[in-house]
Amino acid sequence: MTDADAQTPPTISAPPPPPASGAPIAAAAPAAAPTDAEMARAGAVLQTISDAYSAKMVGQERLRTSLLVALIAGGHILLESVPGLAKTTAASTLADTVKAKFKRIQCTPDLLPSDITGNQIYDAATGSFRTVLGPVHANFVLLDEINRSSAKTQSAMLEAMQEHQTTIGGEIHPLPKPFLVIATQNPIEQEGTYELPEAQMDRFLLKEIVEYPSPAEEFEILSRIDSGVLDPDRHVHSAVTLDDVHLLQDVASRIYVDPAIRNYIVSIAYVTRNPAPYIGDERARFIKYGASPRASIAFLQASRALALLSGRTHVLPEDIRALRHLVLRHRVLLTFEADAEGIRSEEIIDQIFAAVPTP
Repeated sequence: MTDADAQTPPTISAPPPPPASGAPIAAAAPAAAPTDAEMARAGAVLQTISDAYSAKMVGQERLRTSLLVALIAGGHILLESVPGLAKTTAASTLADTVKAKFKRIQCTPDLLPSDITGNQIYDAATGSFRTVLGPVHANFVLLDEINRSSAKTQSAMLEAMQEHQTTIGGEIHPLPKPFLVIATQNPIEQEGTYELPEAQMDRFLLKEIVEYPSPAEEFEILSRIDSGVLDPDRHVHSAVTLDDVHLLQDVASRIYVDPAIRNYIVSIAYVTRNPAPYIGDERARFIKYGASPRASIAFLQASRALALLSGRTHVLPEDIRALRHLVLRHRVLLTFEADAEGIRSEEIIDQIFAAVPTP
């Protein structure tokens, strides 16, 4: 494909017209930008969380950033790595830093949906049924080895993750706020595992691949084991309240996103669905499905959180680029042919970003 054959991704120059019938849609008033005092307070809270995290975790700075982005943006995160890279420790450490309710669910093939959401139990003393809420009714929920649970059990999490509620015996039970699901999965052990359905994968705001520590970091891990810092019964002191988390989420929701950045996000999502004119037929054939509109929403929410972590009141194109793998690696689905040829989704994502002009 030559440069002359390439097309420019579409941009949005104006909002769509209102419906032909019915009342016109009223434009929402722009949210007030975060004040200097709010940014300072948010920065202090983030520093407190980071210090508490680093007190127990060695390295894994990228993982810490991803967890904080998911927490601030109000989404969920999927962690994938080989065993032993502290995925569970990172999740529990983040939960320990916040004075909130934390539950860990060890997923197994015999785990039932009611084991997660809750059930109705007959009370012989009263002659009636009473509802017992499951462990998903917590602020932080760690789904350890989520791909070991059956498809039926995995689907039980869809309502909780998307609607922030569960339905037990026809009665709706809201989940607490904030609500963050941190799921882990092991990609190398296939016996007794179930591949996550695409619908559930799309519910995760981010997907992080956890890497091996450096030799220096691994040496420090051994030192901390000797000192007792990593003892399972030794928890990080809760230094942040739920009100602090609500503050972070409120401030992040008012971070400014320029229309040019929004067009950039939409253009990227469009190219994942129509890749051939932009990255060529040879590479486009590896893409089975492009990203859903949830990808655009994820970029919008996560980029605001990342800007807040950087102490800014506005989003930059660099924020979108920094999030490209986290947001798209589980949404841009590749063909079996790509897998056979060793093509990774991150390679295709990088080529898509190279084809879309940066504002």
